[in-house]
Amino acid sequence: MNKPLNDILAVDFSQFLSGPSASLRLADLGARVIKIERPETGDISRHMYISDVQMNGASSVFHAINRNKESYAADLKNPEDLSKILALVHKADIVMHNFRPGVMERLGLDYETLKKINNNIIYGEISGYGTQGPWENKPGQDLLLQALSGMCFLSGNADMAPVPMGISLVDIATGGHLVQGLLACLVRRAVTGQGGLVQVSMLESACDLQFESLTCYYNDGHQLPQRTIKNNANPYLGAPYGIYKTADGYLSIAMTAVDKLGILIHCQKLTKYTDPAGWFTFREQIKAILSAHLLTQNTSHWLQLLEPADIWCAPVQSWRELLAEQSLHNTKMTQMVTMQDGYQFETTCCPIRLNGELLTSQKGTPALGQDNLRINSALLTDNAPEKAKNILNEVNKDVVNNVIKDV
Repeated sequence: MNKPLNDILAVDFSQFLSGPSASLRLADLGARVIKIERPETGDISRHMYISDVQMNGASSVFHAINRNKESYAADLKNPEDLSKILALVHKADIVMHNFRPGVMERLGLDYETLKKINNNIIYGEISGYGTQGPWENKPGQDLLLQALSGMCFLSGNADMAPVPMGISLVDIATGGHLVQGLLACLVRRAVTGQGGLVQVSMLESACDLQFESLTCYYNDGHQLPQRTIKNNANPYLGAPYGIYKTADGYLSIAMTAVDKLGILIHCQKLTKYTDPAGWFTFREQIKAILSAHLLTQNTSHWLQLLEPADIWCAPVQSWRELLAEQSLHNTKMTQMVTMQDGYQFETTCCPIRLNGELLTSQKGTPALGQDNLRINSALLTDNAPEKAKNILNEVNKDVVNNVIKDV
């Protein structure tokens, strides 16, 4: 398949999750992604475990977000290695990183410097809290961003402590926002030849995820969201919106008319709530009635009543139940990929289809530095490292040696 980003070269300095999730999507779309890693240790996520699952000597999270890439090990404190990196930059379409503000500037790998080497480079950077301000040097970690951004007061019931999401939601959203900006710049460059700088912060991405709620807050006298005591799923929505326990499991019910719901499930107490405004005002009472009633039958019983009436509802499933669904067999969610040493593992596919085809690749995760020799011979020819060093020296004669110890 001829993918949209074929012939696009991305040099990726990012680590762990937000940046690598962005470069993973670029790779899925056809870009050649060269991952720059520290010698010996590599990306910190190679050894940062989210579970006790080890896959071929590295963590499962590393494999999940770094398939379909190449690994180039380079010591950015070493002028010779740095000159090779600059030669890659000279050939690259995209450079991206998620270091804290100031790190790439001290290395001489910031946008203003690199665009003098490659004038139409598209440069993407992720920060935790932006490049200026009192929070700029705070660690940009997903849980911390969820905590600071207010979103932990949206989930869980009113009598519960703040509840974070069980996935790295902010990391993934930030990576998605970076991809959007990079693709927009690629389109513009195709028209005008102009590169650009794309900057996203995890804090702004966390706020953007809450655009509905924050818009309500700004236009509702700055009233804080109030979670319901029972079955909260969205503090801004009235009853019956929520997840309810049944006799044998759980049932989710989205927006629907409460009185109509009462008729369908034979709950007389709910039929008196005919005013839509009251579905929010009296949501605690409605949810308490509904909770007690749904406990009397199995989930399948309620689905048989509600689904034919086009009520928005669904059983609450585990991954095991989800993956056993026959309807899911027509939706290819996973793929088998193979590492250079033959190790195979199953992982997710890109969710995007083009002309009806999934964007798949059998290429697995790279071992640390496995592509150095090939990249050196194929990309860094004609004394390219020396040329890059000379170009950079013309910009700033001291920058090659102006490296830092904390990278």
